[in-house]
Amino acid sequence: MIASVLDWLTSSATWAGDTGLGARIVQHLWYSLLAVAIAAVIAVPLGLWIGHTGRAKSLVSVANSLRAVPTLGLLFAVALYLGPKIEGNLAFLVPSIVVLVILVIPPILSGVYAGVEAVDPASRDAARGMGMRGMEIVRQVEIPNALPLMLSGLRSAFLQVIATATVAAYVGLGGLGRYLQDGIATNDYVSAAGGAIVVSVLALIVDGVLAVVQRLVVSPGLTGRSGGTRSSRRGMSGTGEAVAPESESLLAGQPDRPSQPAARSAAH
Repeated sequence: MIASVLDWLTSSATWAGDTGLGARIVQHLWYSLLAVAIAAVIAVPLGLWIGHTGRAKSLVSVANSLRAVPTLGLLFAVALYLGPKIEGNLAFLVPSIVVLVILVIPPILSGVYAGVEAVDPASRDAARGMGMRGMEIVRQVEIPNALPLMLSGLRSAFLQVIATATVAAYVGLGGLGRYLQDGIATNDYVSAAGGAIVVSVLALIVDGVLAVVQRLVVSPGLTGRSGGTRSSRRGMSGTGEAVAPESESLLAGQPDRPSQPAARSAAH
């Protein structure tokens, strides 16, 4: 079985044509990217607003409850409702994308909300003290600090949608799900197993790429990669006690002064 699957994956016939493995991978990535993009347009602003204002937190719980919805059952229900109302290939595409968007919103929304809520209130207060208001605080303070959790939610969304997009084949859409559905229907378990392997590898590759992107765009100060030894030395006083960054910055701009006992001795 393993040898047969490897032969299938490496065969030029498997990759050739508009219905070959290469074309199916492109279709699968397109469906996944489209669903994540639409979900992000909805979930990111909503998560920023909930995290910034502290209002409507119940929406996050409602969104997370959508994860319990059976994907295939929801897909059939949406396809039966929307399919007759849409003409052409969109009758297959729209129901599938709608279902994928519904399933991808929760991880993105949760990541954005959790990231913004976790921002240190002192950072917000400092921003307000500098004259920032509203969206300025969101853009310049909350988003940069929330970026690690936001990107983690995005990575989770991509992993989920790449795995779930295979069900779109059950309503006539393309993608890698065709190998699973057609293979099981025709007892061609070699192509079904090969398609499942490709889906798993594709998810891991996309997650790896996003991990690299996350490492590049997130500030090293938020991940602990920025010179931990030097930061530790700068963050400690001569007595080994921690010094707040604000105090350190204030002291850095002042000239050296003798200690209080030395100053009193000099006065006498």
